[in-house]
Amino acid sequence: RKSATSFFAAYDALCEEGTATPVCKALDEIADISVPGSKDHVMVQGEILEGLVARIVSRESSVQMEEVLRNFPIPSLDGGDSDLGPSLRDICAANRSDEKQQIKSLLENVGSSMCPDHRDWFGYSGLEAQSRNADKSVVTHFLQAHPTDYATKKLQEMIGLMKRKNFSASFKSYWNYQKVDSLSNDNLCYKMVIHVYSDSVFRRYQQEMRKNQELWPLYRGFFVDVNLFKANNKKAAELSKDSNTLLRNINGALDSSLSSKDGLADEDSNLMVKLKFLTYKIRTFLIRNGLSTLFKDGPSAYRTYYLRQMKIWGTSASKQKELTKMLDEWAVYIRRKYQNKQLPSSTYLSEAEPFLEQYAKRSPANQALIGAAGDLVQTENFLAILDAQRDEEGDLQPERGTAPSSPTSTSLDVVSKTEGLIVFFPGIPGCAKSALCEQILNTPGGLGDNRPLHSLMGDRTKGRYWQKVADERKKKPFRITLADKNAPNEEVWRQIEDMCGMTKAAAVPVIPDSEGTDSNPFSLEALAVFMFRVLQRVNHPGNLDKASPNAGYILLMFYNLYDGKSRREFESELYERFGSLVKMPLLKPERAPLPGDVKTILDEGMSLFRLHQSRHGRAEPSKGSYAQEWAQWEKRLRVVLSRNANYLTSIQVPFDVAVKEVLEQLKAVAKGDVKTPDTAKRRFGNIVFAAVTVPQADILSLLRKLGENDGDVNNFLNGIKVEDNLSKAHVTLAHKRAHGVAAVASYGVYQNQEVPVSFNAFLYTDKMAALEAQLGTVNGEKIDSKNDWPHVTLWTAPGVAPKEANMLPQLFSSGQAKRVLIDPPITITGVLDFY
Repeated sequence: RKSATSFFAAYDALCEEGTATPVCKALDEIADISVPGSKDHVMVQGEILEGLVARIVSRESSVQMEEVLRNFPIPSLDGGDSDLGPSLRDICAANRSDEKQQIKSLLENVGSSMCPDHRDWFGYSGLEAQSRNADKSVVTHFLQAHPTDYATKKLQEMIGLMKRKNFSASFKSYWNYQKVDSLSNDNLCYKMVIHVYSDSVFRRYQQEMRKNQELWPLYRGFFVDVNLFKANNKKAAELSKDSNTLLRNINGALDSSLSSKDGLADEDSNLMVKLKFLTYKIRTFLIRNGLSTLFKDGPSAYRTYYLRQMKIWGTSASKQKELTKMLDEWAVYIRRKYQNKQLPSSTYLSEAEPFLEQYAKRSPANQALIGAAGDLVQTENFLAILDAQRDEEGDLQPERGTAPSSPTSTSLDVVSKTEGLIVFFPGIPGCAKSALCEQILNTPGGLGDNRPLHSLMGDRTKGRYWQKVADERKKKPFRITLADKNAPNEEVWRQIEDMCGMTKAAAVPVIPDSEGTDSNPFSLEALAVFMFRVLQRVNHPGNLDKASPNAGYILLMFYNLYDGKSRREFESELYERFGSLVKMPLLKPERAPLPGDVKTILDEGMSLFRLHQSRHGRAEPSKGSYAQEWAQWEKRLRVVLSRNANYLTSIQVPFDVAVKEVLEQLKAVAKGDVKTPDTAKRRFGNIVFAAVTVPQADILSLLRKLGENDGDVNNFLNGIKVEDNLSKAHVTLAHKRAHGVAAVASYGVYQNQEVPVSFNAFLYTDKMAALEAQLGTVNGEKIDSKNDWPHVTLWTAPGVAPKEANMLPQLFSSGQAKRVLIDPPITITGVLDFY
């Protein structure tokens, strides 16, 4: 656990400025085992470091790794300083007009060890081009075939699970050109490409791994050689015997190793985490991924996009400010150059890198921000720039100004008539939004202030609904708008954010409260209730009622729009965008489980929906090849829900209770009295130092007692007005510049733990003052500061840096400072954290 926490703390300390040399140095220092790469990262790719991939493993794995290194020594890097030939950038630039030639040139330069046979890429002259793709039935045959080795069995297990669970991934097969001469009907060779599309697949797969720890871990993509062959009876018996023996031996070894894992590995077995650095994320996420928004929706939408990204990452305010300046300049530059023709994301670096290089040349701060560009600076110079920006003592420089943020609710005591409010509903038909809006409109006093209420019902509004809402808001921007329409996706949320910016409004999402699943914010019980409500409607304005032949399909379509987000992710994203969140009670906490026939009919509908969507996209169910299946399912859905009407009614929170709770929450939002919902996530940030923070009030109390017993101390404290100047009090344990990242990271295991701090002396001159400190223990382990003299800096005169307080013991020894004993020492409990 110490090792893992040190690693993550080291990443947090480097995530905003990390490049190859300092990151590798820090990780070498904290690692138990460090194996150098076969080629130097800086030589091959430069200082820009994409990120790290971490995998949580058992403590015993380090013993296994050491054994591997003993049995397979690292080869000497002879010729490591030899010319590596043209860079990837040079090769691509020289062959940009012809993609096929570009690939050939890359393969020739990378060498035969990487790609001994170019037929993998360019085919075989004896085969027609159209025959390259193999039949889709390859995957089915692969899953049904008898495995002849362990790897095949594990891949069958993985692919079979993904197929059964309908995970969002593709499985494409191609003929293996290298073995085309040996192919026959009884011996077929393929290359299978497995590509995982959605991030949600990894979360769902992780749930499966917790149930079955023998599952192989999942990656974004696999390239697998598959050989399907028919064996005669004798050969088949031999293969079966050999493979079964092999599997028994391997499974036995796995069972013995699993039993010896420690608690951390049991809890997070096989968990893999990708940790990316800001210098890389600037290029990939803020520049490349923002291109479509920039060219389609303009600079304002682009700014909303990149600020939201930085907020999700927990980017420090100072970095946000620097990046905002740079990205706004990039937006003007690239739009002016390309006019309305969008820059292709595949060639964006050809434009971005020269821009970044020119931007970096302007100042050392710019160079540090973007991690240098091209061949602009040498590693040593770049590290010197980074070091110069860091404050050596524990006190950070105050951050002056922050980047603009996305709209959040503010107090109406300040802006009662100039700011509006948009109430909207990321829900599903049947979530009772229209009935709720009607109740809000009919509530005496509205939401508790004097702003007028206005509701626009989606089912009665012709044309582009959200544009109509925007137009109405421009007429009276200070009023409260109830946007009575389902708002299920990020495109709608972005339009609402734009409305907030244009009409000076806050926005609050109202969502049905549901536990959700591992890949959808709404549970099956919630979906069943929504369907039940819709099928009870009569003469609905939007024609979605019991008379609608496709009502069930439409509900499934809406449910699928949320696919890929867990409940926590859904709530977190809404809160991060809008700063507030209102939950409408839906299901009673104490309720019977969902009846089996209801679950079955919903599962059947979702399977049918995926089949239909895969083949026909958004076409109506009556127009596709599954029209008959849909008609039968819709009939059975109505029968099943009707049969379970008592259950579906009994599990719902009464509507009047739900309305009352929503009104109370909305009134709190309108007043600005908003409590952050429970959507906590791990805090990321650019750690600078580790320290034990002690309560300011306790320090001031200690100083008052000291002043009562010593007149000189009392006069000194009154003279510096310590109450007005002491904003924080902490004992610095380690600082990035003074002690190194590894030293800071070593305190990760104690984060948020209480630490007793004993103060035994007060030292001061006319320019500074500090308390001498001794640190106690946490869980029996002594906490030591990397500073030679642990202390709390209380005050420094104008122009004197806080780090100068480190000199107080020497100044006392030379008679230039006073030292007052605190006897007996006074102990104050602090908390260890990173800053």
